[in-house]
Amino acid sequence: MQSMLRRLPNARKICRTIGISLLAGGLFAQPAFSQSLEDIIAKGGCPDCDLRLRELRGLKLENADFSEAILRETDLKEAELANSNFREADLRRTELERAILSGSDFTEASMRGVDMEKADLARSRLKEADLRNADLNETNLAGSDLSGADLRQASLIRSDVSGALFRDAKMENVDFERSIMVGADFSNARLKNADLDRASAQGANFDGADLSGVRLSSANLTGASLRDTKLGDALLRHTKLAGADLTGASGLSPDRIIGACGDEKTKLPYGITLEPCT
Repeated sequence: MQSMLRRLPNARKICRTIGISLLAGGLFAQPAFSQSLEDIIAKGGCPDCDLRLRELRGLKLENADFSEAILRETDLKEAELANSNFREADLRRTELERAILSGSDFTEASMRGVDMEKADLARSRLKEADLRNADLNETNLAGSDLSGADLRQASLIRSDVSGALFRDAKMENVDFERSIMVGADFSNARLKNADLDRASAQGANFDGADLSGVRLSSANLTGASLRDTKLGDALLRHTKLAGADLTGASGLSPDRIIGACGDEKTKLPYGITLEPCT
């Protein structure tokens, strides 16, 4: 049966999507390609398997392959799966709290509502992943690539995204409160109405980003680049902008700059002034 499916273009994906197995020529409403825990460990993963709702808490398997697998609402809390392959996998509402996933590949994965609180995702690839409404609070994403990802309504409170790439990402209403964002790249990202209160974003790149309505209360943007950003209705309350470059930034209202500071190296749009940082 498996060899027949391999000869049919997209057949395996179709079976997985509609949740059926083709067995002995009949149709049965059962998960497709399910595997036992022993099989998963022995084979080093389970690509294209249906593992939804499975109890896999604490699974230890480095360099595992779960590409295109269905892991929807699966319990993988505290799993150790560093350097693993989750490309195009279905991880919607999957429980991955405190999991070790550093160096893993989640490219184009479906991860809406995933719970990755306090997980280690350092140096991982999440390009074009769907992370809407994801719980990424206190998650380590340092050095990861989330270019083109969809993070709308995601929560990254107290997360570490230093050096991470968010180029062209959709990030409306994302919550980065108290996060470490040093050297991160948000160029051309959509951060409308995002919360960056008390964020540490020294040296971060926001060039061309939409920061309309963003909250930057007590945020540190020392040395950050905000060239050609949209800042309409943004709130800069006690924001540190020493050495920051806001050349070409538009929409910034003096009425919404309250106690923000800069220095002689700060570059500001015409008509905008800041008090000196002390």
